[in-house]
Amino acid sequence: MDLIARARYFIETEAKAVSGLTSVLGPPFEQAVNAMLQCRGRVICIGMGKAGLIARKIAATLASTGTPAFFVHPAEAIHGDLGMITADDVVLSLSNSGQTEEVVRIIPFFKHVGATLIAITSRAESDLARHSDISLILGIDKEACPLNLAPTSSTTAMLVLGDTLALTLLEARGFGPEDYAVFHPGGALGRRLLTKVSDIMHAGEENPIVRQDVTIKQAVIEMTSKKLACTTVVDGAGKLVGFFTDGDLRRYLFEGNADLEVPISTVMTKNPRTVNPAMMAVKALEILRQYKIIELPVVDDDHMPIGLIHLHDITRAGIT
Repeated sequence: MDLIARARYFIETEAKAVSGLTSVLGPPFEQAVNAMLQCRGRVICIGMGKAGLIARKIAATLASTGTPAFFVHPAEAIHGDLGMITADDVVLSLSNSGQTEEVVRIIPFFKHVGATLIAITSRAESDLARHSDISLILGIDKEACPLNLAPTSSTTAMLVLGDTLALTLLEARGFGPEDYAVFHPGGALGRRLLTKVSDIMHAGEENPIVRQDVTIKQAVIEMTSKKLACTTVVDGAGKLVGFFTDGDLRRYLFEGNADLEVPISTVMTKNPRTVNPAMMAVKALEILRQYKIIELPVVDDDHMPIGLIHLHDITRAGIT
C-alpha cells in the first residue's frame, strides 16, 4: 500500500467536502444567521456521537465570539435536559443522516415549546430536514473513511459550516478584539486589552511621595522604605511637580556631588511624563519602551499623584 497516496486521497476527499459547502450559502444560510442574530435566548447545539462532538465545538465557538450558546446531549435531553430549552432559543441540530433516533425523537418538543429549529444534515428528505424551520443541506454522499462508515468528511463539513456561522455572526454583531477579550480574560489578549494601570499600580502606602522642599537624603529614605527606586515629588498643594529616581541619584553622585542635604527640587526631573489610572497597561508599556524608562507616576485629573507603575509590574501581569 502506498501510504502517502492514501493519506493524500483522504485529505483531498475531506477538502472536497469543505469546498462543496459553498452550495449551502443561499437563502437558508441567511435565514439561519438572522434567526441566531435575533435570538433572545441561547443557541442550543445538539448532536449525537461524532456529530455531538462537533456540536460541542460549535457551541464553544459561538459562545466565545458573541453568540450565547451551549451544548445539550440529545440522550440526556429526553431525560430532563429539555427543560433548558425555551421558546426564545434557537436549536442547531446536527445529524448527517437526519435520521439519528435520539435527535429525531426530540423534534416534537421543539415544535411544542416554539423554539426555532435549524438542521445541519446531508439529507434533504430526512425527518430532521423536513421538520426543521431552516435546513442547511451539506450534501455529503461519501465519507473519507474507506469503509464509508466512520464520520469524517461529514463531520469536517459540519465543523467548517459551524465556524462559518459563528464568524458571520461575529461580523454582523460588530464583535471586536475588546469584546473577545472580555470572554477570554485569562489569555494573553485578555490581559492586554482588559488590564488597566489602576489594576497593577503601586498605590496608597506603597506609593512613594515627598514634598519638593525635602532633601535628597529624605527622598532616598522614602524610596527605600517603599522598596521602589523612585519617588514622586509634590508641591504644597499635593500636585505633582517632579520625579526622582535612583538613576538621578547616581548621576548626581557621578558628577562629584556628595551633599545629600540639598533640596530634592534641585535634582528631580521636572514635569515628568505621567499616565492616567484608566489608561490600559499595554499603552503605559508602550510609553515606557518609547522613552526607555522603567517607572511612571500615575496622576488623577487634578494632577495629584495616586500611584506609580513599574515596567516589572506590567510584565509580571503577563503583558508584553
